[in-house]
Amino acid sequence: MKKIAQFLFWLRGWKIAKNYPKGVSKCVIVVGPHTSNWDFVYGKLAFIYYGIKGKFLIKKEAFFFPFGYLLKAMGGVPVNRKQRGNITDTAVNFFKEEQELYLVFTPEGTRSYNPNWKKGFYYIAKKANVPIYICYMDYERKIGGFHGEFIPTGDVDKDIQSIKDILSQYKGKFPEKGIY
Repeated sequence: MKKIAQFLFWLRGWKIAKNYPKGVSKCVIVVGPHTSNWDFVYGKLAFIYYGIKGKFLIKKEAFFFPFGYLLKAMGGVPVNRKQRGNITDTAVNFFKEEQELYLVFTPEGTRSYNPNWKKGFYYIAKKANVPIYICYMDYERKIGGFHGEFIPTGDVDKDIQSIKDILSQYKGKFPEKGIY
């Protein structure tokens, strides 16, 4: 599968950075900028290339037959978004139960510009005591990969701004919808 992913990237003129979280069995992955549905396709291919089985949280209502089987196969994990605080605790429990877990988030929460990021990924990483890795897609240069590890300081607003600053150097498919 890695060779197929590599071929598809080559075919589209993309390169994938070689660095990724080697030797890390559990982490939260923050991906940005998120401006297109193509982000998921390229991200999924990159994870295949890296040999990482990324998982993502998605509302349980999306898991209807037969779509639910496809979502689970792609790494989707159903969650109940109506119970406040439940998603954080549910995700932390996933980290406790799993030997290996790469939980992927697009903190913008939308493919449109959103200056107010969702902070759940941050609280999940802190509570589960796992590192945060920053992952990017740069459509302008046609390169994607892992920027690196981010160690939270405990100052959520400052840390979110630091992650935004890192991701702001990359251009989404629709840059006007991305991080500023």
